[in-house]
Parts: sequence; structure tokens; C-alpha cells
Amino acid sequence: MIRYALKCDHDHGFEAWFGSSSDYDDQAARGFVECPLCGSRTVEKAIMAPSVAGTKRSAAPEMATQMQTLMMEAAREVRAHVEANFDYVGDAFAREARDIHEGRSDKREIYGEATPAEVQKLKDDGVPVAPLPAAPPDKAKVN
Repeated sequence: MIRYALKCDHDHGFEAWFGSSSDYDDQAARGFVECPLCGSRTVEKAIMAPSVAGTKRSAAPEMATQMQTLMMEAAREVRAHVEANFDYVGDAFAREARDIHEGRSDKREIYGEATPAEVQKLKDDGVPVAPLPAAPPDKAKVN
């Protein structure tokens, strides 16, 4: 077995194990090696320090930070899309969602506020609802 440090074209670093160096070459050529963070198949070997006793460092914290950054950005994009393209109905969300679902209001995409009890009642009645991702903190306002 051989372990390679790899990175994708988005500069995400990760490790992978292969039976031999030719196994890596074959899998990479066929597009089977992909970044676990973004799914890119444009992957190359990265510079890797030799394994020396007592100096092992886990890539897990770095990978977790990268994954958190990607997820926060995805949540930010979803929220921005909803705010730009859906109608905000405030605390009338539950009533409006039910009216749209039952055909009493014109079909349109909405978002707003609802209590947990209102959301549960909508779900119980088959009205499709989903939580809007919380607005990530503004990096300029966070310590």
C-alpha cells in the first residue's frame, strides 16, 4: 500500500491510499480519483513529507475547517438565492404556505417566520416546508 498526499484544482488537500503507484496512475487517468470536499476529478500529487516517527500530523482538522468553510458558503448562497427570488411573507408564512398548497392563493415561492408548532402542523398536513439556513455571521463583525 502507498499513501499519497493529493490536491485538487481548487487547492483542497487530502490523502488517499493505493495498492501501488501504478494503481494511482490508472485510477487518476480513468477519472476515479476525486476530491472529497468538492468532487473535482482534476487531482494531482502534492508534495509530501516522509513519514518520520513522532511527527505525524492528522489532516482531519484542516479538512474539517475546509468542509466547514464550504458548507457556510453553500448556506450563504442558498439564503441569498431565497432572499432574492422568493416573496417574504413574515409571520404569515404558515397561513400563506397552507393557502398556496390548498389552491386558495396563487402558486409562488415564499419564505418567512413560523413557530415550531406551525411548521410541524404544516408537515403533518403534507405542506412542503424546509428551514432556511441561518444567516452566517458577518466576518467583518466577528472577533
